[in-house]
Amino acid sequence: MRVHKTKRIARQIGLPALFLFAVWGYLSVPGSTNVPAQRRAERPGAQGSATPAPQINFDKLAAEATAAREADKVDEAIALYRQGLSARPDWAEGWWFLGTMYYDLNRYADAVPAFKHVVDLQGKAGSPWVMLGLCEFQLLHYDDAYAHIQKGRELGIGDNQELERVMRYHEGLLFLVKGEYEKAQQRLGTLSYQGVSTEDLIVALGLAVLRMGMLPKQVDLNYRDHEVVRRAGLAEHFNAQKNIGDATREYELLVKDFPKFPNVQYAYGRFLLATRDNDGAIAAFEREAQNSPKHALARILIAYIRLQNKEPDKGLAFAEEGVKLSPRLPLSHYVLGRLLFDSGQNPRAIEELETAERLRPDEPKVYFALARAYSKANRKAEADKARETFTRLSQKAGESNADALPSENQSDTQNENQNPRKPPQL
Repeated sequence: MRVHKTKRIARQIGLPALFLFAVWGYLSVPGSTNVPAQRRAERPGAQGSATPAPQINFDKLAAEATAAREADKVDEAIALYRQGLSARPDWAEGWWFLGTMYYDLNRYADAVPAFKHVVDLQGKAGSPWVMLGLCEFQLLHYDDAYAHIQKGRELGIGDNQELERVMRYHEGLLFLVKGEYEKAQQRLGTLSYQGVSTEDLIVALGLAVLRMGMLPKQVDLNYRDHEVVRRAGLAEHFNAQKNIGDATREYELLVKDFPKFPNVQYAYGRFLLATRDNDGAIAAFEREAQNSPKHALARILIAYIRLQNKEPDKGLAFAEEGVKLSPRLPLSHYVLGRLLFDSGQNPRAIEELETAERLRPDEPKVYFALARAYSKANRKAEADKARETFTRLSQKAGESNADALPSENQSDTQNENQNPRKPPQL
């Protein structure tokens, strides 16, 4: 089994002592040089020719390329691999190692076509898809990077733990770029929980909890808000590690030193909500709403806490404001609909819940709430249909808790149910 140390991968997550072992043995490769000599000799053209068989020339090139690569003679290895690929364009192993060497040299534009050849030849292997996505990320092709990394995740990358961590890190960064901050926080937090502790990860977590659509490389020491971003990230880093004592201390200091910085109070409120300090969370969200009059999420979470506390009258005004500020957010209509139902305003509750359904047709909890509202309105057929949809979607998502807040995706919903300390995903 051949192993190639892809040094650039380690630096992508800021782990200088950690190397990714991109193991070619995960892939089943037609035309690989790992084929026994007897089988290679049986290929068409290997025998009965008056001139030296092309296969022999290819084997010599492949062996020389491997020797150069293993001796870290990168330029020589690249030239030899390219010669071998000219002779045999379906040499998937050659494309793989050519791509990884280009990646190590930061030559991402050259690495992309190499990895594209690998996925064309070995499309059912996940690692080449992930490597393709990582290269596209560096070229700022974020949509392609996300699609290809997700494809690699779906196919699986074996037990390559280093690549798996780098994949999750870049998924978190892509969520930041896409403005899906809770997803970014969740994905990056899993790395903190597993013991990764790097400056880039801490800064990325700070960007996630402060809802800043930037990348860690943009938050260098000269960036004006470097300190607040890093300190927010450190607080959340401790929280993700389940080190609640240090997380509490860092969040309290953060709020003390930066009380009016956008989303500091909101991040603190979400932390307090996770630790079941509902009163403290409400106070923090109220401070954020005062700091940022157009902050819809702070108001929605106040309304959500009031809903959980069975205080609909105290939550309705906040939910109404949340809907006005963010009318395209399914969560705002869901929470308002639930509060209207609990306060006896069922016709309006149905309107809001139906809006949530249109905006988020794959969320089980919306249908659970709709079934209750339709039943109360004596709309039996619609109630039955909503219950059936709820059951189907719940089974599909592995969902069981009908009272938890809808999340942006089903995997986050499952995590929320498994970990009641985790704040609602938005």
